[in-house]
Order: sequence, then C-alpha cells, then structure tokens
Amino acid sequence: MRDRAGFKVPAHAVTTRNLGAAYPLVAEAGLGHRGVLIGHDLLGGSFVYDPFELYASGVVSNPNMIVFGQIGRGKSSLLKTYLWRQAVFGRRAWVVDPKGEYAALAELWGVRPVALRPGGTIRLNPLDPVAPGRAGLVPDDPARRQCELLASLASACLNRPLLPRERAAADLALVSTRSGGVVPTLPAVVAALLDPAEESASRIRTERARLLEDGRDVALELRRLVDGDLRGMFDGPTTEGLDLSGPLVVLDLSALYASGALGVLMACATAWLQAALTREGGPSSHAFLVVDEAWAILANLGVARWLQASWKLSRAHGVANVAALHRLSDLTSVGAAGSEQVGLAEGLLSDSETLVIYAQPPGEVAKAAELLSLSGTEVELVPQLARGVALWKVGRRSFLVRHVVGATERALVDTDRAMAGR
Repeated sequence: MRDRAGFKVPAHAVTTRNLGAAYPLVAEAGLGHRGVLIGHDLLGGSFVYDPFELYASGVVSNPNMIVFGQIGRGKSSLLKTYLWRQAVFGRRAWVVDPKGEYAALAELWGVRPVALRPGGTIRLNPLDPVAPGRAGLVPDDPARRQCELLASLASACLNRPLLPRERAAADLALVSTRSGGVVPTLPAVVAALLDPAEESASRIRTERARLLEDGRDVALELRRLVDGDLRGMFDGPTTEGLDLSGPLVVLDLSALYASGALGVLMACATAWLQAALTREGGPSSHAFLVVDEAWAILANLGVARWLQASWKLSRAHGVANVAALHRLSDLTSVGAAGSEQVGLAEGLLSDSETLVIYAQPPGEVAKAAELLSLSGTEVELVPQLARGVALWKVGRRSFLVRHVVGATERALVDTDRAMAGR
C-alpha cells in the first residue's frame, strides 16, 4: 500500500479489541476466551464457546442448545468434536444415540455404548428418582417428575392426551407402587393399573371396578413396554453393574431406529439418563445431555410436554441440554398451525439460548425466520453457507463460524467411508 506521494506505507496491526472499535459494524469481539475452541469466526478471530461460562457471565440465561443441520453439512462433526474437547475441562457427556453414530467417540473415550435391544439383557428404569436441585435453586420433586413422565409416556402410547380419570388412575397406580420406599417400575405400574387397590379407589371416592376401567387403556398401552414387542429394555429395575463413572455414556437405540415407537423409547432413555446424570454428578459438576434426532420426541405431544419441562430444569441440575434436528421446519411441522405441539416447540426454543444453524433450503429458512428471530440478512445467508459453516445465535448476538476439525479428530467424524469406498 502506498500513499499519495508514492511512498510505501507499513501495514497497521491492531488487536481484535481495537479493530472492533475501528470497524464496529464489521469486526466482532467474540464471546471471550474461556471455553472450547470451535473454529474461526469468519468476521475475524477465533470462536470459543462454553454455555456454563456464558451463563456465569450473564451472556445467556440458560445453557441449552439446539443444532439444525441437514445430512452432510457438519452437524454431527460439531457435536462429536465439541463433546470430545469438553473432556479437557473435565466435563461429562451423556448421549441418546438413535442411529448408532457415537460408537467411534465412545471408543476414543475408552467406553462401550449401552446398546438397548428388544428382549436384550440391559434394562433401564425411566422412573428412577433424580437428585435434588443444586445451587440453591428450587429442588426437583422426584414424585412429581415420575408422575409427569408416566403421564407423558401413557399419552405418547395412546397418541392422544390423557382423560382426567386416566391421569388419576395412573397417578394412584404410581403412588401404590412407591409404598415402603420401593423405586417404582413400569411393570409394577401396569400391575397396579390392572389390579387397583381398594385404598386407591377410596382416595378418589370411587369403586375399585370403576378405577380399573378408568386406567385400563393406559395399562394396555404401557404393557407394550413390559410384555409386548418393546419388552426387554425398560421393563424392570436398572441392570446392576452398569459403569456410569466414565466421561461419556452413550445409549445406542439403533436397533429401533425404524420403529414407530422411537419417540417413546427415546423419552424413556432420556428420562433415565437425566436421573442417572444428576445422581452421578456432584454439586459443582457440569455435563451435557445430547438428544440426537430430537424430531422423534417433538412429534409426540405427550413426550414433547415432558421434554420441555425437563429443559426448564437444566440450571437446577447443572446440565446443558443439546437437541439435534435436521430441518428448521421440524419445529413447525410437529403439528398443525397454532397447535400445542408447535407451541411446545417454540417453548423449547425460548429455553435454548444458543442456536446453531447450518445451511438450509431457502423455503425452510423463510418459514422459520420469525420463529428463530432471523434478520433479513441471515435469511439470505443461511441457504448459502458452505459445509462446516454455521450461523451461531448466542443470546442476542450472531456469529458466522467455520468449524475446524483437528487432524486427530478426522477419523472420529468421518461418515463418508462407505461413499468413498474406504
């Protein structure tokens, strides 16, 4: 570069802090340096992100995240490398894996996925109690949580909301199974619904035969998880000897990916993970709970209600929930316009202050622009994003970030082996 007289002028070097002042509409100061390196901020500098650090500094009001990404755009690469890098900070990760894609990450971490199969030998009890809330927040009530989960599972199995008498019958069955301090299980609840106690009937001023009839449909649908085609996974106490002390726990549901009951099974798996995670973690521990293919849960009204309630407890349990979806329209296609399903999806967004959006078709972005609070520039930009580049919306700020995969991480994220003949 030369001045008007033709003399060469040396380049002017400044820090990103000064550059942000010189070019306030172009340069971004970033989110600080505390946390995991994601990659390059395309407007200058590197991009570092950690939800717990940002929550402590007041940048976000909750640690939850939703990642949108079509196949081949880099969503899975981001999730796997992000969890792997968090291990440096002593963070733990718990993953619901419906497609069996996290086996390589588990192997790198030196652990084996917990593979669930119909008629298998490993059982998880979704009604296991959770630990109390932390950090002075309102503690979670295990009994209330069990009632919410049971009602959500019953509603999901019936594919409709529960009637008041059905909900009462389910609640009373759950209460009767807890007598003597015993941890309830789904088989015990089904048995209590099919053979209600006189005491349960008297509590709601009805007859035992009437209470049996009120809860019969719920019992017959839940029976599918106990004695039907989905038995052998959630139909008893949690299998003893499961090693939950490692930095990563993966629940592999790939044997059931094509099942129409995938949403119900993922809800059972997520419920058990949340309960186990809060018991295993200490008062100062932070962990990530990843729900891949979350569309399977959101599409079911009963399970979506429970998931949103669980999302709201993230701060109390010190857990950052991460939901992975393919398309932006997954949020609006879970139900009819104005339906409760869509409202729950919008609620999940409001309880997730970090959104990561990889390239989407123009029609997808236009539909969800208002829902995601995208600016006109962002609507035009998202369909043009290259592979590995995403729009990050953190709190009230937006960033364009290119995810960088290290040399030692490439085998971890390589999902093109079959297509490339490797």
